[in-house]
Amino acid sequence: MAMIRQMVIIVLALLMIGCAQVQTTKSGVVGIERKQSMSVLISSEAMEKAAHSSYSASLQEANKSGKLDVDKKQTGKLKVILDKMIPQVSVFKDEAVNWNWDVHVVKSDIVNATCAPGGKITFYSGILDRLKLEDAEIAAVMGHEISHALREHSRERMSEELVKRIGVSVVGAAAKVDTNKLDAVANLVISLPHSREHESEADVMGIELAARAGYDPRAAISVWKKMSALGGKQPLQFMSTHPAHETRIAELEKYMPKVLPLYEETVKQRPKPKGKRRAQPSRVAGLQ
Repeated sequence: MAMIRQMVIIVLALLMIGCAQVQTTKSGVVGIERKQSMSVLISSEAMEKAAHSSYSASLQEANKSGKLDVDKKQTGKLKVILDKMIPQVSVFKDEAVNWNWDVHVVKSDIVNATCAPGGKITFYSGILDRLKLEDAEIAAVMGHEISHALREHSRERMSEELVKRIGVSVVGAAAKVDTNKLDAVANLVISLPHSREHESEADVMGIELAARAGYDPRAAISVWKKMSALGGKQPLQFMSTHPAHETRIAELEKYMPKVLPLYEETVKQRPKPKGKRRAQPSRVAGLQ
């Protein structure tokens, strides 16, 4: 098994050399500097087009079943928070400010949220209701999901999966080894660690976005404490796509000294209220 593991790693490493080494974002104060391997066969444009099609289809299905934006006040709150987040994305990716951003809520007990390439955000009501998220906590979750899109993690995963399939086939044919076993090894030593790395990047980028938007970044720690209190058995970290809750909290605490000054400066610059002001039009698609 040790020899198989070494062969898989060597072949995948050689194949990855054929991918373009790119930096999809600027580093921000949190210092995101990891180079990413992207297959030339999978473009950002193709990913965004496919994501838009899938997002539209899922919204149509939710609308047809009466589960789309059931609580208008809840959806409106998300759009207000997103409006504050959009200008901040330029700290990581300049062109993302001009994405056609959108956010909706699908009624479901699922405790999750997503952001597809191009800025298409879905919150499931379960994460809002079951965790009883405050505005700053919503901003932390939203910042995390936005960061996945900014870093093009879905494109990176697809590139990796393409490379993995080729590598497993090559090693399996050369060594006459069961490709199912090879795939399991590749998943354990390559895919799962990279997935956890994506989650960690999105966590720290997310708190910087939230802080710059004027939301207390410490709320991200509160979110993961609530997630932990929600219960449910977590798999061992090395066998999971996500870091353990405790690991995430420790990592977020480590980055607080970098992002808290951003939040504090934003709070200082807030204009003092001078009576009622006319509401400004939203920059988020669908909000009038």
